Amino acid sequence: MPYDPPPYLAELTLAQIAEQVAQRKLPPVGNWSPASIGESDMRIAADGSWYHQDGLIRRPAMVRAFSSLLTRDKSKDDNGAPDGQHWLVTPFEKLVIEVEDAAFTATDCSQKGSDLVFRLSTDELVVAGPENRLRVAGDPETPAIYLHVRGGCEARLNRSTYMQLVDVALAANGDHLDGGLSVTSQGAIFALMS
Repeated sequence: MPYDPPPYLAELTLAQIAEQVAQRKLPPVGNWSPASIGESDMRIAADGSWYHQDGLIRRPAMVRAFSSLLTRDKSKDDNGAPDGQHWLVTPFEKLVIEVEDAAFTATDCSQKGSDLVFRLSTDELVVAGPENRLRVAGDPETPAIYLHVRGGCEARLNRSTYMQLVDVALAANGDHLDGGLSVTSQGAIFALMS
């Protein structure tokens, strides 16, 4: 069955985005407790590329399928950032997957009314808000912004998406940057600088 990627974010209304988010049926990985635990021999590189036994997974449909099975343990580091183990979970197995930075990459951002919508490299759409928070990491030289996706997993905003978000913040704040650069989505306020 052919895969039709969703249209560009800029072409969608907020209602259409909400409909696409609602239509995405994800496996209930949080409800599964498989007895078998092992290694997947898979890795997600810092650039978002997926590998199995050091061979690049070239089929986007396989990456989309595997990404729907991702979860992450809930532990956090000293700065409050998630640092738990990533897993691929099925009803029968729970397999370790190595993630160099973030499990997903945010590749596009659009402001729809007072909401911010992100497209992931897996073509999934995520609306930032209280359930899908933005988190700032890195330093002024190499800033990094992460978006909570689900199950403890995050998406790192790629450079162009980061710049789109900064443009949204600058448009909203104008010359009033005394309190720093921030954006709002679904009533939640997110600082873009630590």
